[in-house]
Amino acid sequence: MHWLEQYWYRLSALHLLLWPLSMLFAVLAATRRFFYRTGWFASTRIGVPVIVVGNINAGGTGKTPCVIWLVQWLLDHGFKPGVVTRGYGGSAQGPLHAAPDGDPAVLGDEAVLLARRCACPVWVGRSRVAAAQALRTSHPECNVIISDDGLQHYALKRDIELVVLDGERGCGNGMLLPAGPLREPLRRLENVNALVINGGAAFALETLPSGVPAFDMRLEGSAFHDLRDARRVVGADHFAKLSVCAVAAIGNPQRFFNTLHELGISFTARAFPDHHAYTADDCAAGTHAALIMTEKDAVKCERLNGENWWVLRVDAAIDPALGDLILHKIGQK
Repeated sequence: MHWLEQYWYRLSALHLLLWPLSMLFAVLAATRRFFYRTGWFASTRIGVPVIVVGNINAGGTGKTPCVIWLVQWLLDHGFKPGVVTRGYGGSAQGPLHAAPDGDPAVLGDEAVLLARRCACPVWVGRSRVAAAQALRTSHPECNVIISDDGLQHYALKRDIELVVLDGERGCGNGMLLPAGPLREPLRRLENVNALVINGGAAFALETLPSGVPAFDMRLEGSAFHDLRDARRVVGADHFAKLSVCAVAAIGNPQRFFNTLHELGISFTARAFPDHHAYTADDCAAGTHAALIMTEKDAVKCERLNGENWWVLRVDAAIDPALGDLILHKIGQK
């Protein structure tokens, strides 16, 4: 975890020094949004409904599992979605098509994961407008586009905004970058179409706007796939008598570690920064007999070809009422 993040979920004397920078960040963010809303900066409409799945926090909150769930919901209801994403951690400027066997060093780990889990086209680009336009050119049958992240990418005109919140960590100390984790003030949530609370609500729900519908989301998974051979699947009991090391390079590594604890697995934990580029040394098991990781980690660790490395696949379970709300909104477009 980046050293500053440990201060984002508490208050300390350091925030007195960072507070003026947070105020400057707030002014710049508000000015930029004002320019887009008033037309001073161009905002492009793609020609089909656009759903943005984003957050106001820096770092991961569970957006990608939410996108995967949303893609499947739309497919099940007769739509032909496509996904655009920034490709964080990758070198690509874009726009590029993300293939299931694509290089995460180029496309980003989340883009490759989305390409594997979503039965629809996935395109990567630093400009989501360019990525969306390239997607529609290559796949004119797509009739709805989902943007993984991009709540603050106002150049892409959107029809629906969903914000995913970490139900365990909430919005931290409520301060903007760099003193806190927020990209925009909490009042920004008043203007979105729905909130998705990932993992319950340990933080105060009264801080959320009362007029915006909120839906529960949880991540479910108990099957572990062999990294070398995905056809080989075991349960948590496989690790009962093994010495295990667990690695995670996601927005909230502790969520993954908590899941392993809930499955009854004893392990040594190693947390890395989000989008970390793994090396063989990072995954060296040492005296441990098995290594466990997330799907997002697996995308990057496959090339290391480790033995007895296991991947926990998780799926988002979200209140179906969210899907109904989205279908209603799309039907009005």
